[in-house]
Amino acid sequence: MKAKEVRKMSASELEAKLADLKKDLFTLRMQHATNQLDNPMKISLVKKDIARVQTVIRELELKQ
Repeated sequence: MKAKEVRKMSASELEAKLADLKKDLFTLRMQHATNQLDNPMKISLVKKDIARVQTVIRELELKQ
């Protein structure tokens, strides 16, 4: 996910996306713990996406 894509989303879409990404991260961590995860790099990609979404949410809060 690119930062440009995240900035185009509304606040409610960002909150939904953040919840979805956190759920994905939990699932990936559980798969990693049980040795079922094929690509461990997915965890870091999801973490970076979460950080991007949180950054844009914070930017929107500061604008108001």
